[in-house]
Amino acid sequence: MEILFLVVLLLLMAGALASGYPVAFALPGSAILTILLAALCGWMFAGDATAYFASQSAPEWLSSGVINFRGVYWEVERDTLIAIPLFVFMGIMLQRSKIAEDLLLTMAQLFGPIPGGLGISVVFVGALLAATTGILGATVVAMGLISLPAMLRNKYSSPLATGTIAASGTLGQIIPPSIVLIILADQLSSAVDQAQTQRTNLYKSSTGELSLPSEFAVSSTSAGDMFMGAMVPGLVLVGIYMLYILIIGLIRPSMAPSVPFGQKMNLKLLARVGLILIPPLTLIFAVLGSIIAGVATVNQAGAIGAIGATIMAGYRLREGERGAFIPAALAIISLVAIIFITQNYDLNIRAIETDEQRFGLNIAIGAVAVFLISVFWSLWRTFKIDDTLKGVMIDTAKTTSLVFIILLGAAMLTAAFRAFGGEELVKEFLTSLPGGFWTQFVIVMAVIFVLGFFLDFIEIAVVVVPIVAPILLMDPGANITAVWLGVMIGLNIQTSFLTPPFGFALFYLRGVAPREVRTVDIYKGVVPFIALQLLALVIVGNLPPLVNYLPERLRMVSDSAPPPTNPRLQYCMEDYVAQRFVDDESRIKTAIASARTINLESLPSSQAKALTGAFDSADDAFVKMDAIDAAEQAVMTAAPDYRPMHRQVRAVERDARKLAAEIKHDQTLINRLKSTAPDSPRIARLEESVAALTAERDALLAEIPAEWEAKNEDFAALAKAEVNARRAYRRTSDEAAAPVAELADVLAGTEALAGTEEELRAIRADVESADPKELVERIETLRSAMRDASAGKDTVKGLSNARKSLRKDPDPVKAAEELDASIAALAEDLSWRRTAQTEVLPGLNAYTAALADTIGLRSQQKLPSEQALYVAGCNSGHRDISLNF
Repeated sequence: MEILFLVVLLLLMAGALASGYPVAFALPGSAILTILLAALCGWMFAGDATAYFASQSAPEWLSSGVINFRGVYWEVERDTLIAIPLFVFMGIMLQRSKIAEDLLLTMAQLFGPIPGGLGISVVFVGALLAATTGILGATVVAMGLISLPAMLRNKYSSPLATGTIAASGTLGQIIPPSIVLIILADQLSSAVDQAQTQRTNLYKSSTGELSLPSEFAVSSTSAGDMFMGAMVPGLVLVGIYMLYILIIGLIRPSMAPSVPFGQKMNLKLLARVGLILIPPLTLIFAVLGSIIAGVATVNQAGAIGAIGATIMAGYRLREGERGAFIPAALAIISLVAIIFITQNYDLNIRAIETDEQRFGLNIAIGAVAVFLISVFWSLWRTFKIDDTLKGVMIDTAKTTSLVFIILLGAAMLTAAFRAFGGEELVKEFLTSLPGGFWTQFVIVMAVIFVLGFFLDFIEIAVVVVPIVAPILLMDPGANITAVWLGVMIGLNIQTSFLTPPFGFALFYLRGVAPREVRTVDIYKGVVPFIALQLLALVIVGNLPPLVNYLPERLRMVSDSAPPPTNPRLQYCMEDYVAQRFVDDESRIKTAIASARTINLESLPSSQAKALTGAFDSADDAFVKMDAIDAAEQAVMTAAPDYRPMHRQVRAVERDARKLAAEIKHDQTLINRLKSTAPDSPRIARLEESVAALTAERDALLAEIPAEWEAKNEDFAALAKAEVNARRAYRRTSDEAAAPVAELADVLAGTEALAGTEEELRAIRADVESADPKELVERIETLRSAMRDASAGKDTVKGLSNARKSLRKDPDPVKAAEELDASIAALAEDLSWRRTAQTEVLPGLNAYTAALADTIGLRSQQKLPSEQALYVAGCNSGHRDISLNF
């Protein structure tokens, strides 16, 4: 019965959408009506309102809707959607201030003489507007009004001209900052949590281990990661568009002729080009650059974009008038001043002590005040001129409200879909397909592509993604990243704007195209560009680093980069070290041998023994790395024979677990009915179902080959040997570096320790005459300072004993003896440290420097640049980890 109501849910939604009923109400309305119908039927025919729900929880759609509502507005960790109105405001402000129009006209003049130059200029401006406005309707309309007449006047083919404009107008959906990417990031953040739970459960059921190793965890994403991940694929798509138009212009000049440049290339023209082109490029740099540099979050970058667009609109609306650029000039001057001041002055108000710091703070306050004046001045201009600000605010409110209402309605629809077991049906269908992950992925991409013919990108993103993303992300065989999946879905969703009958870009263009341009020409024109988008999808799908590398690189080189001991980095770090061992073995071993010649006689025996052990561990690291290589080769050799049986058995066990869940579900219903309605005829039907499901499960488990256990144990032993080999190398590399670093820290504190000697002797001189309580306080302060300087145990022990002697029953004589012992121990401590500074430390520094980029990598605060970039590149691919499950 659950399937029946699932069909009703889908039919209601499809009917409502097809009838033109608003999406924002069609989605939740379908869910509410179906839920009420199922509850009513359950109450009437089964005596239980929850009888026809797979989840046995009739109000689940309501609770899920409330949770989603709270997640959108109140959870600090999920505040990404706040960026949407900011970027919408930025885009609409730039469009209404005619900056897009200026770009189109200027670029058309520059690119015109090239074969297909007008078309290439449209693509270029479309990409630029995508990175500044991202508003599809505004971009298509603007380019349709300005570029289409010019292209037709210069004998461009109508299909090529309209296809170029429509396709270029959709670039804002994949080139950041993009509303699509923000919504996908929000949806994928929840999908990652579900996928992580499913992968953990799979690992537990397959291995019996209680926790999933963090290196096998599902990688999460954020709006910033999505922006960085989509940047290169977006540029790839732009390049494909331009290349296609250029080829058409060269092969068939009649379709895309070159247009002679009508003006002389002089300084005046170049100045105009710079004035039109530089501000949008600066805004792009400010918005995306602030995210890349880690200066701003996505929300803060949206605010930067909104303010920047307002300042640009402020001078564009007064173009040609006296004083038009004054607010923009004030903004630039104040920003330069703020950047200079923050780089040269400490602006922490609590820490200000000197006149110089006060001067810097006052200048900073003045610069901020000037910047605020420029912003409010620009806002006043947009408010007074053509009622621009009012129109922008109204359009922003409409667009933002539409997005958020659809998000909340889709949450209710998705919850109802899950309540009727729809998610499990989809999961069962996808996981039962032959071919594993890639078959599932292709099917999902095909479904999204087809849905694009009928649905908007928001509906696809918020309805389909929460259902299919956890299934795809969970798969340990592909082990894809959430960023890659999001960008692939984003590229696919982009086609929905071009595919008839409901491609929005087609409608926008049809509304502004001249009468001589037929609708069929527009449809014919977008077909090649749809094919080019699918080509870009194939390219990015086969080259994951195009998406993953930039977010990984930024993460690895940022100030908040994960430490080298992070488990997710170890595989790639060890791969890097193994290559360096092959290339630099002789240099590293020479450095270790040189370190063994250091005279350690001046050191305490414990320190000398620890250093000798470190040198032994450094030599042993080569042996341990060879063990990793041997263990890895053994696993790789055994994997081809083991993988088919592993895949077969895990599929059987997966199906058996599903049957076990159904058995448990039916058994729960039986127990419930026996207590509430013991005479119900439904009990017998459920018992028959349990018996049939049990028999089916037993038959499935009987399909597991008899030799499975032996083969599984043998392969598990090989895999465990590799894990142990890697752990042994990590311990060895830590042991090779840690004692050296500890001794270096001790020697670095020598002068600080020497500075405590005077106070120690002063306390000794006052021990028989001063107040014991005062002495205790002085000793505690001194002991803390000595510990910070890594004083020896005997030195600190003497102070501790002296303090003890002065506390309850003060004994100045005993305290004096302990202080004398501490003074003697301090003198001995300083003596060997100073000797070691000249005889030992230079050799240790040379040893540390020689091993820093190999054996000593894990002991670094963060990975050096070369190693960080290698790890970023290594982690950009997708590594199959399925045999660990």
